[in-house]
Amino acid sequence: MIRAYKFLMRPTVRQDQALSEMLADHCSLYNGALQERRDAYRHVSKTSVAYGMQSAQLKDIRAFDPERQGRWSFSSQQATLRRLDKAFAAFFRRTKAGETPGYPRFRGVNWFDTVDFPKNGDGCRWDSTPHDPVTRVRFQGVGHVKVNQHRPVTGKVKTVSIKREGRHWYVILTGEQTAPEPLPKTGSVAGIDLGIANFLADSGGGFVPNPRHGRKAAAKLEAAQQALARFPRVRRGKRTANHQRAVNKVAGLHRKVRRQRLDHAHKTALGLVRAHDLIAHEDLRIRNMVKAPAPKPDPDKPGSFLPNGAAAKAGLNHSINDAGWGVFLTILHAKAESAGREVIAVDPRNTSRTCPACGHVSAENRPTQERFHCVSCGHRAHADTVGALNVLRAGLVRREAQPA
Repeated sequence: MIRAYKFLMRPTVRQDQALSEMLADHCSLYNGALQERRDAYRHVSKTSVAYGMQSAQLKDIRAFDPERQGRWSFSSQQATLRRLDKAFAAFFRRTKAGETPGYPRFRGVNWFDTVDFPKNGDGCRWDSTPHDPVTRVRFQGVGHVKVNQHRPVTGKVKTVSIKREGRHWYVILTGEQTAPEPLPKTGSVAGIDLGIANFLADSGGGFVPNPRHGRKAAAKLEAAQQALARFPRVRRGKRTANHQRAVNKVAGLHRKVRRQRLDHAHKTALGLVRAHDLIAHEDLRIRNMVKAPAPKPDPDKPGSFLPNGAAAKAGLNHSINDAGWGVFLTILHAKAESAGREVIAVDPRNTSRTCPACGHVSAENRPTQERFHCVSCGHRAHADTVGALNVLRAGLVRREAQPA
């Protein structure tokens, strides 16, 4: 089992400068490799450049520029080139699938925030000794950086990454460990229905309220973004100090909302995993759910369009993104795997329109967002609870149908 750990680093002033230079030099390497691929395709008879060809040039690049490229880990630079190669692979895969992806773009210094080290001990070393109260991680060209290790790392550390978030630096570890001991059986099963009014409803009639972190911070974010728009971005070729402070303010507010959303998702998923042996949820296609509606051309007025509900759909999309269903489901599956629990995704069609008492399916069974009233047998309940019950039943049927 592979598990990731994220710890806050506390570099000195010189180490902070060295880490920033590392990101800038890796960003320059990434952009240079991208430019080479673009030039080869456009000017050399549509020739494609692969990762192996660019990786073979690293030795000459490091010898030509020892002060910038030669001071960093060779393996981390290879990881940066692999990152570009993966971006092109994803671009061509989506193009063949009929989608319209964006071509890989050049990265600005502020857009390139991560450097990967594929192997612990090659250009980096995680140093966590039991007798030393201070944990450190060593990076080639930077030195030993103090780490705020708030929990133990179990298993063998495989990869190490540096990540910059605002003015803070983090180290991300992936460790390989044996499967942990599963939690004791509870004999309980549950279905959950994700929503907007309530974050989720379970089949037992319980509800988890939606914290709406993004909406609560909307006024502060709006004020910070308006302040950012008032400051000149560049003066005499340099970013102004006021503009940089405004950028940090906006980024800090976004970072706080993201952390609040993650904290809520972790706590909610942990409660479900501890309480139930099996958890069934809807197999949601969130990317399709938040798509903007297609425009409706007006046949009587060429060049004009009919109302398509884009404003209302935009508000719904904002609420769905604020709820963070995708992050929550990812965390739920990871915690369930560690705890030995079972999570099953079921088809979401008609889960909120099917009567759990008689099985009648009709859109009229749900007259309002919260109320369920079966037109066939008269069964009444909360619509989200009905959906969770139907999700649980579908999950149990799917588990029984799975081969042993």
